[in-house]
Amino acid sequence: MAEARSGLRRDQLGYRVLNWIGIIEQLTRTRGNRALTEIGLSWHHFILLNHFSHRPAEGKTVTGVANAMQQNQPAVTKTLKGMVEAGLLRVEADPRDGRIRRHFLTDLGVVQHKAAVATLSPIVRESFEGWDEGEMQRMFDLLDRLKIYLDDNR
Repeated sequence: MAEARSGLRRDQLGYRVLNWIGIIEQLTRTRGNRALTEIGLSWHHFILLNHFSHRPAEGKTVTGVANAMQQNQPAVTKTLKGMVEAGLLRVEADPRDGRIRRHFLTDLGVVQHKAAVATLSPIVRESFEGWDEGEMQRMFDLLDRLKIYLDDNR
């Protein structure tokens, strides 16, 4: 098997890339959670608000959120219930099937999401200090390719 420029074999390099992504996620989550705590939001709630902010008019079911987040339904049910109680989400019966409940961002949820993004923006800027736009675009393109593959092959 051919060795990459790093001296690692292809399979070793792939493992190292995924390991680095995991470390980056952990470091980012820890730092972000610390910052978000100052505005009364957890990292997990931010991730969910972020999820709900994409195509907000659709509404999301517990099952859909659980599948997207790859978490079990009881955990998602509990978290969403807390977010509803906090006024970040509202629940409506599906107009075609009243047994289905859809969750939507509230105005407060939108405000909290924007506040979270503003709170995290300095961390993001600092993380990419010294990177030019081309480097960031190449990194995005490669990570997007990996994310699409992993998403399509759950």
